[in-house]
Parts: sequence; structure tokens; C-alpha cells
Amino acid sequence: MSETIDRLLPEALEAAKLAYAHAMATMSKEERGAIIGLGGDGTPTHRMDVLVEAPVLDVLERANVNVLSEEVGWIDRRSPITVVIDPLDGTANAIAGVPLSSFSAALVRDGVVLEARCHWFEGNRTWQASHESVARPTVTHRRSLDGASVSMLRPRDETFSAWNAVARRAGRVRVLGSSVLEACLVADGAVDAFCDPGGQVHRIVDVAAVDLIVRQAGGCLVDVHSRPLNFEPDLRQRWSGVAAASPQLADEIVAAVLGA
Repeated sequence: MSETIDRLLPEALEAAKLAYAHAMATMSKEERGAIIGLGGDGTPTHRMDVLVEAPVLDVLERANVNVLSEEVGWIDRRSPITVVIDPLDGTANAIAGVPLSSFSAALVRDGVVLEARCHWFEGNRTWQASHESVARPTVTHRRSLDGASVSMLRPRDETFSAWNAVARRAGRVRVLGSSVLEACLVADGAVDAFCDPGGQVHRIVDVAAVDLIVRQAGGCLVDVHSRPLNFEPDLRQRWSGVAAASPQLADEIVAAVLGA
């Protein structure tokens, strides 16, 4: 890759960090949470989302790469490189002042994630992975759901039974409100698994970067319904992602969700 492309994700992250810090220091909760339109997936966009995304888009525009982002959607610049980004994952946390929100970016060519970078804004922690790097296992390698430490999306009416099926067997359950951060904690070995218990919530912007990060850490990321990830520029596509410390643990979580 060219030097410009090599610097792309670090520069995008730095732009997001500065914008996030400025918004948190200068705006009220109400200002950050104002709804100002619809995102690329048709869901409401908050002012905080746009403030963090805008300088990131400027970086990517200067590099003349394609963009697939949660808020702006698809930008086609006829480049062989696409950057798949969620500049602010855990928007509700950031708006409220709960210190659990994150940045996610994946550099993709020919359907392959070449580079991935995620960042926990408030914890000032960055995770990165390269397609060419040798895997360095840091996951727990836990194989059984029984007694496992599991993060999950919050239970909703349509997922309550599946959520309970996983929670009853887990030793500890957390709901942090940022899928990117929770998947990265699986890569760290801080938790054994993270999952959307069948809610069809995850878009490619949520899972593109963490897929590589978790795999390079020795874990795996699967969909509850066995659907492979793809990078079609369509944010209506959804997955129910399971990031786990081992394929066996992922299989047990999937079985619990589908059997509920």
C-alpha cells in the first residue's frame, strides 16, 4: 500500500478523537443528542454523530477512497480501496456522558479487510490488526458457555427469551452499549464472548474491523444464522454477531440463542 493509505486509519482516528473531545468539552447533553436527520441506514442521526464523522470524512476525501459509514452511507469514488467506518459506536452513551463509546474503521480491498483499527474514546485505548500480521492469541480460549463472562446487547421484547437463555448459563453478564468496545474486550481476554442474541442489529460498519481484530487475537466472529460478512454498500443488511474466545464457545452461544 502507498504511504498515504498506510496513514489513513491513524489519521482518521486522530480526527475522530479531537472532534469527540471537543464535543464533550463544549456541548451539553441536549446539544449532543439533538436529532438532525437520518443516517445512511435510515435511523435517526444525532448531532454528536455528525460532529465526530465530519472530520473523518474530510480525511478520507483527501485520500480519494470509497467510504461506507453509518451516518453518510456509501460514497463511491471509484477507488479500489473502501474504508468501512463507524466513527461513533455507542452514541447513546456519548450523549449521556457514559464513558463507553468507540471508533471503528476497516480498510477493505477486493472484499478483504487489510487493516482494522478501533478505539475506546474515554479509555484512550486503541486496538489494531493487519491482514498480513501473524496472529497473537490474547483471548481466554474458553470453550464452554457455562460460567463464561459474556457481554450482550440489552434485552428487547423480541430477543428476551434468547437473552435469558444465554444469561442463565453465563457466570457473569455485562451490557455496555458499544458493540465495538465489547468485541475488542473479547480480543483482550477481558471477557469470553460478546453477542447480539438474535436481534439482527449489527451492520457491516459494526463488525468489519472487529472481525479482523478478534480473529488476530485467536478468537472468532460468527453470525447466529451463519451468514457470511460481505461489503456490499447496503446498510440495510443486518447480522447478529457473536464474538467469542473459541469456535466451541461461539457454537454454544448460537445454539442457546436458536434454541430459545
